[in-house]
Amino acid sequence: MDWGSPEFVIGIIAISYAAWLLNNWIRAKNGYALENEWGGTTEKSDSAETKQLRAENSELHGKLDAMQDRMIVLEKIVTDRGYTLADEIEALRSKPADSGTPLNLNKQEKA
Repeated sequence: MDWGSPEFVIGIIAISYAAWLLNNWIRAKNGYALENEWGGTTEKSDSAETKQLRAENSELHGKLDAMQDRMIVLEKIVTDRGYTLADEIEALRSKPADSGTPLNLNKQEKA
């Protein structure tokens, strides 16, 4: 093998270029910044679809937080007042019906 032949040098350049392409393809597939030819990185610009997805994601996070707060309140109601709630309902049922102020709905007003 002749190390100084043009075929060897072109082969090394082709292998290096193929490795660079493979590296950038893997980085792009997984969402990492791409490398340019000088070794620096370039960030992807946010498209309209990406911005819309981020806005929707933050909205859904807000809804999830609200639902968690409501779930905490419901858990407190169930665990703290679960036994006394049934007793309070039964106490309301056992009160006499005539304990309030009469409305006199059957009487008509005289004009």
